[in-house]
Amino acid sequence: MRTIFAKKGETKNDWYIIDASGKTLGRVAAKAASVLRGKNKPTFTPNTICGDFVVIINADKIQVTGNKETDKLYRHYTGFVGGLKSESFGSLLARRPEEPLRRTIWGMIPHNRLGRQIIGNLKIYAGPNHPHTAQNPKPLEV
Repeated sequence: MRTIFAKKGETKNDWYIIDASGKTLGRVAAKAASVLRGKNKPTFTPNTICGDFVVIINADKIQVTGNKETDKLYRHYTGFVGGLKSESFGSLLARRPEEPLRRTIWGMIPHNRLGRQIIGNLKIYAGPNHPHTAQNPKPLEV
């Protein structure tokens, strides 16, 4: 028996939709990262994009457990002296509702050229409306 390695043009990319309202941040991110990477397919190849497109709606209604609403900090260093910027989960969710999900999913995929291409297949929207109805996305349960 031979090992099958999927090539770029051989895989078919499907579209999936996840409704994040009332769901836990980590569980939604783990499911989305797995589908984006293509680990749900039998033809998974680690060095190619064989994953699917993921549309996440209602990102502003995502939940976290415990005191993470105030205690979880997102940090960014500008490169200058004293340039460490911190923001809590609650304030980041109020300012940019898609960003906590995007950052969490980015932490679960490879941090290289392949990962930057994979994150392009992720579409996150704060409300229930999205412009990808023509792709006929299938619902994905978390």
